Amino acid sequence: MPDNRNRKRPIQVKFFVDEKELNLIKQKMAQMGTENMSAYLRKMAIDGYVVNLDMPELRELTSKMKRISNSENQIAKQLNTTGNIYEADIEEIKKNQEEIYEGIKKILLSLSHLK
Repeated sequence: MPDNRNRKRPIQVKFFVDEKELNLIKQKMAQMGTENMSAYLRKMAIDGYVVNLDMPELRELTSKMKRISNSENQIAKQLNTTGNIYEADIEEIKKNQEEIYEGIKKILLSLSHLK
């Protein structure tokens, strides 16, 4: 066993990957212009970050977008049937759109703090 006491980084960390994962790592290394896997993996482990896209806020925004779509379909049917559009229906769509916009701003702000 080699003596690691004089190395700048004396602690070795090991992990296993399959062939597909290794190829993905090598592709990412090529994109970064590096051939030093130790340096690349160390940099990613220390400075990289994981984005969890399973956010309840996204599910809520998706639900609101579905409601807008349903409201628009109802308005289209109503317009085709009666020739009238109700201001309350338009206001509900505007309200949902504003809530979606605010929700997207909040998500983007939280993602910007991950850097």
